[in-house]
Amino acid sequence: MSAENQKNVALLEQLFAAFNRHDIEGVMACMSEDVVFEGAAGTEAYGTRFNGAAAVAAAFVKVWTTYPDVSWQNTSHFAVGDKGVSQWTFCATCSDGKRIEADGVDIFTLKDGKLVLKQAFRKDRPLLDPK
Repeated sequence: MSAENQKNVALLEQLFAAFNRHDIEGVMACMSEDVVFEGAAGTEAYGTRFNGAAAVAAAFVKVWTTYPDVSWQNTSHFAVGDKGVSQWTFCATCSDGKRIEADGVDIFTLKDGKLVLKQAFRKDRPLLDPK
């Protein structure tokens, strides 16, 4: 793996560690000021689009607020050139106690050592009954 690809994989590992700590400063340190996040759900083919660091940060904080125990498990990452991919399992408890456990991927575009685009794709799976 090239040094650039190793650096980009390390950035993705840093990002997901911050996601799992619910650390918005750590998450946003990985992203450019003009970052675009395309969420897994929404009315458009691309999901819901959040433009710029403030909107993206608010979207992530909303996920952590909605699902206080949310985590991204079973992560793996790779990068080639200006593209990176992260695979994960989204795990969270809904307010009614039902569980979300669904596999997904993020496709990233990187520029100058920062993430400029995050496109999220997650399996659509029925909610699970509480354990």
